[in-house]
Amino acid sequence: MNDHLLSLMTFFPLVGMLIVLFLPREADRLIKTVTLIVTIIVFLISLPLAFDDVFINSSAMQYTEFANWISIGQYFQMNYYVGIDGISLWLVLLTTFIMPIAILSTWHAVDKNTKGFMALALLLETGMLGAFISLDLFLFYVFWELMLVPMYFMIGIWGGKNRIYAAIKFFLFTAVGSLLMLVAIIYVYYYAIQAGVPFENGFSIAHFYQLDIPAHLQTWLFVAFAFSFAIKVPMFPVHTWLPDAHTEAPTAGSVILAAILLKMGTYGYVRFAIPLFPVATMKFTPFLALLAVIGIIYGALVAMMQDDVKKLVAYSSVSHLGFVMLGIFAMNLQGLSGGMLQMINHGISTGALFLIVGFIYERRHTRLIVDFGGLSKVMPVFATIFMIVTFSSVGLPGTNGFVGEFLILVGAFESNLRVFTVFATTGVILAAVYMLWMFQRVMMGKVTNPKNAELKDLSAREVAIMLPLVLFIFWIGFYPNVFFEKMNPSLENLINQVKDKQHIAMIAEDMDPTVTQITVNDLR
Repeated sequence: MNDHLLSLMTFFPLVGMLIVLFLPREADRLIKTVTLIVTIIVFLISLPLAFDDVFINSSAMQYTEFANWISIGQYFQMNYYVGIDGISLWLVLLTTFIMPIAILSTWHAVDKNTKGFMALALLLETGMLGAFISLDLFLFYVFWELMLVPMYFMIGIWGGKNRIYAAIKFFLFTAVGSLLMLVAIIYVYYYAIQAGVPFENGFSIAHFYQLDIPAHLQTWLFVAFAFSFAIKVPMFPVHTWLPDAHTEAPTAGSVILAAILLKMGTYGYVRFAIPLFPVATMKFTPFLALLAVIGIIYGALVAMMQDDVKKLVAYSSVSHLGFVMLGIFAMNLQGLSGGMLQMINHGISTGALFLIVGFIYERRHTRLIVDFGGLSKVMPVFATIFMIVTFSSVGLPGTNGFVGEFLILVGAFESNLRVFTVFATTGVILAAVYMLWMFQRVMMGKVTNPKNAELKDLSAREVAIMLPLVLFIFWIGFYPNVFFEKMNPSLENLINQVKDKQHIAMIAEDMDPTVTQITVNDLR
């Protein structure tokens, strides 16, 4: 079973989707139950990955599968090539962990065309898992595009009042970036063929990593990849689709979007853009760090001005993912491991915040902060969980958010991004301001609105949804080594690989112009 574990995990949701499509349209509860069972089974299939010690001792790809897929002529080959290492491990597990929680949150929230929603959710899970395990650039692109379609319909059909506008905006932003990345992928493939890489290897990133692409070409290729991933993160100033998409999406859609889909962008930098174009990465690091810091401060300031709880959480994502980007481009172990862990932390904490907003909305059908106040008196269990998640988002010591942000700031300060780090720390303070102020206005004080006086506290189902997230908030906060020991070998290998090529490029630049065409292998 281990030989095909990744394929079984990735494509099992499609089996569930087919089952759902054959169920009667009126059987809403049965459809939701089947979908929930399928996502739980997928989580159980993925669980052995978390306990496999091979990731502690090796940075190599594990559980790899390879099969010829599409052959066209003598120079075009696309392969089904998948695998997993410490970089993608926890993102895969985050995906399989979040999906049952997201489905369980739809029990009362999704009440029209349930069959369509659940089928799209399962298709989306396949797309997300496939993107994380793809080791072939063309295969990655297929899964990348596959994710776009289900989320577009989930926002456009089951979203709020302005759902059509938000869905189209989400689609157009992502599609434009994807097309630029596709052009760059095709160019890298043909460059590899010309460089002597056997065409049978297809779009294998393992072989693309070894290419000695000239610096001027790396610049343009990196821009194409980086722009596409920046939209997905999203980074300032291409972030404007996110607040609309989050605000209009149904609760489950917001959870999946925040917890998993946004990580496709940050993961794309780590897996593809940085190792494929290390010289261009060195050139663009200050610029991307500047955008990350602007995103941190801008996202926090705009969040402070929001009167809608859901939109506030959406803008907080722009700020928090700015920290992730800063850690990634620190290009040292502290920054990268902090950035990777913060991807997981953001998925847990912000996913939990969107669930909390969903619970309130189901009861009051409003998300305006002014409509609440004093909820802690009538919903004490809800208030306790809300407080824990708020502290996690703020980065209180003892919670997961603190570990990730602290390592990011330490790593960035130790790198060449020291000045950027000083400004980024203001984001920590601003996060405390907007999150605690929002919590105080919603939960504390007197119950001034009579509609809030009779609200019911969380049900057993809702507590069951939140408890696993709360558990991981404290687990990562108190003992993050479980996560670091499996991701660090792969991150160290990535850093050494990138630094080696950057160092060689710097040596080549100092040489006589007549020998600047010397290759990496010659210098070694």
